[in-house]
Amino acid sequence: MFSKAVARAVLLAGAALLSIGATRPDRPDPAWDAPHVRNPLLPGYFADPSIVHHDGRWYLYATIDPWGGDRLGLWQSADFRNWTFSTPDWPTKQAATSPSSNGSKVWAPSVVQGRNGRWYMYVSVGSEVWVGSAPHPAGPWRDAHGGKPLIPKAFAPAYHMIDAEAFVDDDGQAYLYWGSGLNWVNGHCFVVKLKPDMVTFDGTPKDITPAHYFEAPFLFKAGGLYYLTYSYGNTTKDTYQVRYATGASPLGPFTEAPNSPLLATDAARQIISPGHHAIFRAGGRPFILYHRQGLPFPPPGDAVLRQIAVDALTIRTDGLLDRVRPTHDGALIPGTAGHRTTGYAYRATASGSADALHGPARIADDNNATLWRAPTSGASWIQADLGQVRTLKSSRLSPEDATRPYRLALESSRDGRHWQTVTTAAMHSGSPITLPHPVRARYLRLTFRDPAVGMFGWTID
Repeated sequence: MFSKAVARAVLLAGAALLSIGATRPDRPDPAWDAPHVRNPLLPGYFADPSIVHHDGRWYLYATIDPWGGDRLGLWQSADFRNWTFSTPDWPTKQAATSPSSNGSKVWAPSVVQGRNGRWYMYVSVGSEVWVGSAPHPAGPWRDAHGGKPLIPKAFAPAYHMIDAEAFVDDDGQAYLYWGSGLNWVNGHCFVVKLKPDMVTFDGTPKDITPAHYFEAPFLFKAGGLYYLTYSYGNTTKDTYQVRYATGASPLGPFTEAPNSPLLATDAARQIISPGHHAIFRAGGRPFILYHRQGLPFPPPGDAVLRQIAVDALTIRTDGLLDRVRPTHDGALIPGTAGHRTTGYAYRATASGSADALHGPARIADDNNATLWRAPTSGASWIQADLGQVRTLKSSRLSPEDATRPYRLALESSRDGRHWQTVTTAAMHSGSPITLPHPVRARYLRLTFRDPAVGMFGWTID
């Protein structure tokens, strides 16, 4: 059998799978290699997003790439552009594992609010679905099903019991959708009504698999019609895409739309394998949040590194959906900031870089597709020249891996020759890493004691 959990073995064949099934481009596309683009939305590698908006704040839950972690990633934002990372206290791989779970990690969350006002998370751990509950989108989250999976592997052992998504209809009735396949084919989609407790099945699950379905179902309603959207293909290649089908009931049957797929690879613009999405509304308009393969050109090996993007979705008056044109600039969400907070402009230099694609200028371009990556051995430094002496309050760093601790120190200088220590070497983690430094200086220098450091951004205020 083959699953996401063992895809590593296939990917060890080298760059072929990660080079989008075609010749790897020898240079960046100017569309994504530009300053201030809005996609990717987040700094770092994440997949399978779920998003809610509550009391003026956005909460985005996601799988930590590659292939999940011991916890989920949670990003929070007040303006949809500046995000802060944390890891919810539940689930963990250790706390949400049954005797029938496989070795796969925690992935694919879906978070919704029940009619009782509480929040519910349906999440895959191994090849099973677990459910937790919380009084608030930020938690604290706790298991809601007696320490056992809501959908065990034994429910349908010929398929993967993963990628659960909940939908709450206008009348408050909730439904749960889930299911994937093996060998990147033969996915099956199941649905069941949920009782008001959002945990107990109300009836027997039924198979509603539409044409060209593999995994990641997401249901939404518009104009009295139900849209079952889902992923098809292989996320490690360039075939992964979002397709859709429509029906008159949340329980189906669903008929694939004549203009499916909804969202697919655009190799000419280096947008590869968009999929496993969520659809949300802001200002009355629909948007699609999804992952796609990371840029620029993730290294060959056993890791598929994906990033989160958001684009506009159009629902036509005839009930069809316009095909989504995936972009690098991203969608402008009503009521949110147009771009991230950028701070002072500066010129970056460094002690070295891993390669030409990851030079020091990448840390200052306000672009989550690009990053400065230090050499793979030895200590390193990166320096900011602000052009003149300024009063500087703080720095915010967006690391390549928000879960990794970084040992770093900060120095300042007015002339580039005489340096003073601002913060001594210490371990820092999270995203952003915030370093207060009430100094007057023209130059700041970050020194990293560990090799292979990667930083998407450095904002200086």
